[in-house]
Amino acid sequence: MDDVVALALELIRRPSVTPADQGCQALLADRLKGCGFAVESLRFGEVDNLWARHGTGAPLIVFLGHTDVVPPGPLEDWTSPPFAPEIRDGILYGRGAADMKGSVAAFTLALTDFVQAHPRHAGSVGLLLTSDEEGAAIDGTRRVMEALHQRGEHIDYCLVGEPSSNEHLGDTIKHGRRGSLTGFLTVHGVQGHIAYPERCDNPITRALPALAELAATDWDRGNADFPATRMQFSNIHAGTGADNVIPSRMDVLFNFRFASSITADSLKTGVQAVLDHHGLRYELAWRLSGEPFLTGEGPLLHALTDSIRAITGIEPQRSTAGGTSDGRFIAPFGSQVLEFGPLNGSIHKINEAIPVADLARLRAIYRGVLERLLVRPQA
Repeated sequence: MDDVVALALELIRRPSVTPADQGCQALLADRLKGCGFAVESLRFGEVDNLWARHGTGAPLIVFLGHTDVVPPGPLEDWTSPPFAPEIRDGILYGRGAADMKGSVAAFTLALTDFVQAHPRHAGSVGLLLTSDEEGAAIDGTRRVMEALHQRGEHIDYCLVGEPSSNEHLGDTIKHGRRGSLTGFLTVHGVQGHIAYPERCDNPITRALPALAELAATDWDRGNADFPATRMQFSNIHAGTGADNVIPSRMDVLFNFRFASSITADSLKTGVQAVLDHHGLRYELAWRLSGEPFLTGEGPLLHALTDSIRAITGIEPQRSTAGGTSDGRFIAPFGSQVLEFGPLNGSIHKINEAIPVADLARLRAIYRGVLERLLVRPQA
């Protein structure tokens, strides 16, 4: 069995449901230490993080990933147990196979391959792993980056192993991500008997026109790299459970995935203006999960594109679609950040899977990026 497949199997066997790591990082740390990497375990709260580096010079090229996975869901719906990985007809099944233990295995072995072939390479190579990507994302990559910044370690190039490919391995590179802004809105009213609405103040009736206006607002037109920004409601709740009571409050949860053509502050101001215009009595809290970021033409994009083309024969397209990733915690420090990984069709689903052949190709692509940046620098 190919060693990248064997390593992926070993990682998937560990039920590292977020924020648990279940020894995944220790397993990888041992491999990296054996190749001369300086390895640190950085634990914040209940979250395990691994920082490994080989070399002291610049540029520093880092692979970023996570060892935690989402819960498997109903076990009886899986064809084989989610944490007892199986290979059937050339496909590896198990929770985390695509998101993202397959990439982590390929990352790790690409790094050890590269260092063994080039022990005195220019610059530095590194690996940053967290067990907090699928969860709150507070004590993981965010905290590690703060610690690295405080001690003067700067990441020049970061490649995130999120499953970016759609139909074929190599068809898509994520060269940026939209920002994510969540609003927690409470509209206040006056509770009372539904037969006497004149004695009450119905927060539902008051809020609906404002919510309809917010949903229909064109916040921006997007740009060449990002689609237009829209508000989406994810939860609306009101009522006491009785059919004859006007409630005293209505709670609304909404989210913006926003382009680089607008700011979080502008969105906040716009929402509050609409709510005020409709005369609502409300409370509004915000959570900014990440700002939009974009990596344009440069050494990392050229190296990754060339490596994908060399291994797969595919010319990858660039995209900013989809959710957020931990790349949002790297980009604000001035790093070039790209995401590239396996097929994403089965992620977070029952019977999550990855083609076995893609693991070896991922390993080769990741190593090819290191070769192009540090051994054969691109113009």
